[in-house]
Amino acid sequence: CNPHFLPAHPHVIYPPMTTPTATAKRGHRLWIPLLIIALASGAYLYLSLQAELERNLKGWATGALVIVTSILLFLWFLLMSRFHWKTRLGGVVLVAALWIGAKAALRIDGTASGVGLPRIAWKWTADSDAHWLKAEAPETSPGISVPVPAPDVADVPQFFGPNRDGHAPSVSLDPDWATHPPKELWRHPVGSGWSAFAVSGGRAFTMEQRGDEETTLCYDVATGVTIWIHANKVRFEQWQAGVGPHATPAIHDGRVYTYGGTGLLNCLDESTGTPVWSQSVLETHEISNLEWGISCSPLIVDDLVVVTGGDKRGPTLLAFDQLTGKPRWTSGKDKSSYAAPLIATVAGRSIILSNNRETLTGHDPATGRVLLDYGWQPSQWPRASQPVIVSESQIILSAGYGLGCSLLNITAHGDQFQAEEVWHNLKLKTQFNSVALRDGHVYGLDDGKFACLRVSDGQRLWKEGRFGSGQSILSGDFAIIQEERGDIVLARVTPDKYEELGRLEALSSKTWTHPVLAGPYLLVRNDQEAVCYKMPTKK
Repeated sequence: CNPHFLPAHPHVIYPPMTTPTATAKRGHRLWIPLLIIALASGAYLYLSLQAELERNLKGWATGALVIVTSILLFLWFLLMSRFHWKTRLGGVVLVAALWIGAKAALRIDGTASGVGLPRIAWKWTADSDAHWLKAEAPETSPGISVPVPAPDVADVPQFFGPNRDGHAPSVSLDPDWATHPPKELWRHPVGSGWSAFAVSGGRAFTMEQRGDEETTLCYDVATGVTIWIHANKVRFEQWQAGVGPHATPAIHDGRVYTYGGTGLLNCLDESTGTPVWSQSVLETHEISNLEWGISCSPLIVDDLVVVTGGDKRGPTLLAFDQLTGKPRWTSGKDKSSYAAPLIATVAGRSIILSNNRETLTGHDPATGRVLLDYGWQPSQWPRASQPVIVSESQIILSAGYGLGCSLLNITAHGDQFQAEEVWHNLKLKTQFNSVALRDGHVYGLDDGKFACLRVSDGQRLWKEGRFGSGQSILSGDFAIIQEERGDIVLARVTPDKYEELGRLEALSSKTWTHPVLAGPYLLVRNDQEAVCYKMPTKK
């Protein structure tokens, strides 16, 4: 029946005509948000399936995906959903109120993990760098005797082991923690920072930020007694790197050498903490600091102490007289990065290796002259891992942020060296941890999982566990792994397999510092507390 031909009736009200177009206009176009969500889900699935894409890159990409998806959904709701204008206005008011409330009540308190995403905290909660307020003062006042150092404490006088190679001093660990568990000797609050312990003569030395003072502290290893504190009125702080110094002290001939987060190089008396000399390295050479702060642990070479520069193309390395602090030489044209220099024998010659922003350089210890200048993957991403010395002619480089690892062959040409890449892959992605060599294999954290890589061909033989942005050292056939969450894991590691043997709930918050095994004494810390264990050993 055609409605245009219906007879008109004065008492009948006919409904308005409806058409397909008018009906569509009343819909909310729900297919648009469904499509947005489907595309976002597909992108997230794609990211998840990328086996060699690192956690930090996945984390930031996922965060960006969430933000973009949220913006698109909000634009659909505001402009294309066809909700009543009052409903859309209410949505805008709600989002604005949530934003204002979040800014008023929340703050960024560093990062949640090594992925680098912000940790959100209530504004009325205490800052994470206030734990040191509970720490004890030095127990050297009259009437209090300084403990006699325990005789079985081994020396670890610098960063990453006695030889800066990721190996602990030789000790026969008992892996049966069920029968003979580690014994906790002491635990106490510390100031912020990511400086690990250096150990000499039964004393442990580290750096902490305590308020507006960057401090160096001397502890007795066996008792935890604070023997002395030296303080400078400087403070480094960056929202991702956190508060405080990052570098581990170096101990040599009765002196403690520290390199703070702002570039202050100190030489202190080992027994008393009395200042011997000091150099403001970055300020003197008009070098801007690295984004995440100076992280170089001083290197002792002959009669020199050697440190890195900052965010400026040269000098890359700077050397000072150990006894007087007088400048001896500067060298290099690359920007520095976050690794520490090390001494190595290459082609029969002793050189200083430095992993820089875009290069690996080798320097003559006496003069600083550049003997090796190898450019590897120019990038804005940091290099924080120590080079691994495989032999006098081979070096392994590794990094995170998509850079991967390489084996280099080093050859001598007159008094210069050249490096040639043997292989490169993404099978070892070190972020700010380093790996150690044993029997033709390297062991360490590959993007948060413990892995074994064969040096000869770069093949990864296995990859186990989830340790986050932790750290590790080797002790014989064992690996001591510091989880980012705070646990300590003892594992037997061989080219054939990874076997977890024991676990300690050592710390309870984010931990980026290296564990230090000084004989049977295991020292660990983060930016809140430190703890020492007496490890079981075989008779």
